[in-house]
This record gives sequence, C-alpha cells and structure tokens, in this order.
Amino acid sequence: MDCLFCKIIAGEIPSTKVYEDEMVYAFRDIAPTAPEHVVIVPKKHITSANDITEENIKYVTAIWAAVPKIAKDLGIAENGYRVVNNCGKDGGQTVGHLHFHLMGGREFGWPAG
Repeated sequence: MDCLFCKIIAGEIPSTKVYEDEMVYAFRDIAPTAPEHVVIVPKKHITSANDITEENIKYVTAIWAAVPKIAKDLGIAENGYRVVNNCGKDGGQTVGHLHFHLMGGREFGWPAG
C-alpha cells in the first residue's frame, strides 16, 4: 500500500511522535496551523470516516480515548482545543487514511472553514 500515514506508522518516513499505543499513533503536523498541531491516526488503515465499520470502530474509540491524554501532555487541555476530521475531497481530506487534527494553544473562531 502506498499510504503516507501507513509509512509514517511503520517508521519508513520520519515523524515527530507525541503519542503511541497499540492502536493509535500521533505526530506533529509538518505544516501546523496552531501553536500545537498534532495528527492522530489509527494504526490500521481506514481510508476515511466513510469507511468506519463495526469491525474497525475500536480504532476510532481508541483515538478519542487518546485525545484528552495528548491534550494534557501538550498543555492545552485546560484552555481548550479543537479536533477536526476532514472526509473526502470537498471536506478537505488530502491523505487517504483516516486522521484527526488536534489543535490548540490559541483561540479558534467559528464558523470553521
């Protein structure tokens, strides 16, 4: 498989890891849009949110369990943060591997996008 995030998880492409467990890998975004910007991915290849199934939902659950741990470790839990998932071309997804952006360290506006 020629997936950028699968190669990062496998260590074939370097990344700055901030968290890892048996189901989740999180690393610093190479083009951050906030003072703290981490990409969180499942270690199993899931193409997008459209491909979440009963069989692989445990990876998404593991990501959401990791989010507050990562936010606390980054020092952004108390003031708040944003978690974003882009799905498909119109949603802004640029890598075909389910991923979430955890961003914090500044105030965000609304509406997003």
